[in-house]
Amino acid sequence: MLDDQRHVLDQIVSYVDQQAVDALIIAGDIYDRSVPPASAVELLDEFISRICSDLGVPVIMIPGNHDGAERLRFGSRQLSSAGLHILGDLTQIDVPVVINGVAFYGIPYCDPETVRSRLAAEVKTYDAAHRFLVDKIQSARTAGQPGVLISHCFIDGAQESESERPLSIGGADRVSYEPLVGFDYVALGHLHSPQFRGEEHIRYSGSLLKYSFSERHQNKGINLVEFDADGLQSTTRLPLFPLRDMRMLEGELDHIIEQGKVDPGKEDYLLIRLTDRHAILDPMGKLRAVYPNVLHLEKPGMLASGEQKSDRAMLKRGELDMFRDFFIQIKGEALSDDQDSAIQNVINELKQHEANK
Repeated sequence: MLDDQRHVLDQIVSYVDQQAVDALIIAGDIYDRSVPPASAVELLDEFISRICSDLGVPVIMIPGNHDGAERLRFGSRQLSSAGLHILGDLTQIDVPVVINGVAFYGIPYCDPETVRSRLAAEVKTYDAAHRFLVDKIQSARTAGQPGVLISHCFIDGAQESESERPLSIGGADRVSYEPLVGFDYVALGHLHSPQFRGEEHIRYSGSLLKYSFSERHQNKGINLVEFDADGLQSTTRLPLFPLRDMRMLEGELDHIIEQGKVDPGKEDYLLIRLTDRHAILDPMGKLRAVYPNVLHLEKPGMLASGEQKSDRAMLKRGELDMFRDFFIQIKGEALSDDQDSAIQNVINELKQHEANK
């Protein structure tokens, strides 16, 4: 999806330029894996260069759970002089980056074990570890100075999406929003749905693109946050428009194919639910002839009450019924009476042969 990502990153560069932005915050999950492909590293390098070098705007980022924190932090002390600030060292968590009088603190993704080993803290849960780090930052803040916290975590009660990688099993990764209330603004990373938790200044901006069909109704974008000497003044949502949208279509195969011939969004990423009750030969191939980016296909008998279940009645259909459907798909017409009788005889002979073995 590099082309899709480049498309929205171009829009962010335009927003940074047009809105006279003083700093860009990226709250983790810079990549989608700890060892990213070279093409993804190249795209990030191009993007950061346009922001920091061409526009002269500093970037502040923290590692997320998808990132390899040590790799991402490589050269961070040297890069800070060029305007790229990577806040990933827990031992320096109370040292802010100050831009135009606003202090930015970062809490990278970390589990309780990491906090215990790096900071000798007696914490056993994600919430206790997060509280410990927040308290450490709060105790170091300068009175009267606006403060922004950047944190990659899962605030309890927030809305999830299917494409997010769980931080732990059984909900143990949830942390409370209460310790964050004292900051002027909290920029959260991890969850893909844009939302605020607890208080309106504690916000997830969400992912830049839709990465699962559970996100297809979400409006992707970034948050423009404005401060003055008294602190937070406003938060404005700036929309991002994808190169290809993510949608679901439902209906009979023939109708969807005809619709695709005139659909201006035929390049979108699609989940298609077919309502045809008969067997269909190569439905994915036929759909991709008009909708090349069909990613998922749900067939009749495989969906009930929103959950995938087996349709026993469909599974009990006999060989002759299935061949009749197959013949219609191939020839575009039904078997004649003589053909139907001949196929029935062949099926009976095969069954008899199997029974005599």
